Amino acid sequence: MADSSRGTYWITTFGCQMNKADSERMAGILESMGYSAGSGEDQADLVLYNTCTIRDNAEQKVYSYLGRQARRKRDNPALTLVVAGCVAQQEGESLLRRVPELDLVMGPQHANRLDTLLSQVEAGQQVVATDDHHILEDITTARRDSSLCAWVNVIYGCNERCTYCVVPSVRGQEQSRLPQAIRLEMEGLAASGYKEITLLGQNIDAYGRDLPGITPEGRRQNTLTDLLHHVHDVEGIERIRFATSHPRYFTERLIEACAELPKVCEHFHVPFQSGDDKLLKAMARGYTTARYRRIVEQIRKLMPDAAISADAIVGFPGETDAQFRRTLELVDEIGFDLLNTAAYSPRPNTPAADWPDQVEEHVKVERLKELNALVERKAKACSQRYLGRVEEVLAEGINPKDGTQLMGRTRTNRLTFFPAGSHRVGDTVPVRIEQVRAFSLSGSAQAQPALVR
Repeated sequence: MADSSRGTYWITTFGCQMNKADSERMAGILESMGYSAGSGEDQADLVLYNTCTIRDNAEQKVYSYLGRQARRKRDNPALTLVVAGCVAQQEGESLLRRVPELDLVMGPQHANRLDTLLSQVEAGQQVVATDDHHILEDITTARRDSSLCAWVNVIYGCNERCTYCVVPSVRGQEQSRLPQAIRLEMEGLAASGYKEITLLGQNIDAYGRDLPGITPEGRRQNTLTDLLHHVHDVEGIERIRFATSHPRYFTERLIEACAELPKVCEHFHVPFQSGDDKLLKAMARGYTTARYRRIVEQIRKLMPDAAISADAIVGFPGETDAQFRRTLELVDEIGFDLLNTAAYSPRPNTPAADWPDQVEEHVKVERLKELNALVERKAKACSQRYLGRVEEVLAEGINPKDGTQLMGRTRTNRLTFFPAGSHRVGDTVPVRIEQVRAFSLSGSAQAQPALVR
């Protein structure tokens, strides 16, 4: 066991699930080096910000945090200050000019090299690691935030070129992990008591495009569908989820596999971004609203109770009021269980940032407000279907607002609260739903087993 002679660390994570998974891996590396988890940001000997650059407000928040730590470092030169993730990749050496107190600036592709890079810092160097780097298989153990639910990266990077998105330039080209390595990691997690796995990729439906293999029928092997079949029977894993999907690659074969494989949860996150075809073309999304509707129709045909969540952008350059209304119409028609919404934020080195027809900020704010109100109304309506039903809930923790209650999620990803009674964290509990809200449920544990799906 590593000692804690190096002191304590603190990681603050901004952004997506990929960043959260990266932070868990970097925490594992730090602990293998002899660091121990700190009790607070302002007391830690090493502070690491794992950053997001999807929207400007997330990026600016990082600089605010950095300013506080830079002042602290001027009083305590022994403090090690690290910026990782997408802002690091985007800004590179310019971050050092802006915050000269930084010791290490490292892009997402270098997360697995944290120990090597820190050894250079300890040798007296100020390090910038933002070059293209092949992501090798992990040989470290992540320090996971949950003891039941785990992220498993299956593909890194993104080859898409959406005109608003900075991800391909900061996370690099697609790199798929081998199916055998993914299964081996899941088997290790199952042996450690994990029950739910979320397979992660920036564009997970692209999994395997860079791997060899063609079937005798001429079909590409090593697709996400093939991977689900390959890992489905890992003993001890009760639930499998995956995110994030892209409508361009979301196939009927994948939907059929999800319906056939009992461990795959009935929840799909498929961003649509806009309900207007002209805007989708300007975004370079590669599908139409008709195509998106067919995906939803096929999901609901094979899995009528499946939950569907998505992402949407308002105020994309050139968006007219009529085009925004088409987004509202799509949301109203489909009735998403959850919709992550955002006002368009121009990002550096993306085509749309330089277009002349930018939407005024006050218009974006009003459209976002109107969309969010509709999202909540539709989510409340979606929740009604749970009332009186018995749902299978994996108890993931104790309700922080009521210590007598456990909380967990249904297979459809609805957050659910219920009195603990004799149940413990880690139990899969049949819960009769007695109260429904837009984005959560409450109920009571039942004696009878949950329905086998």
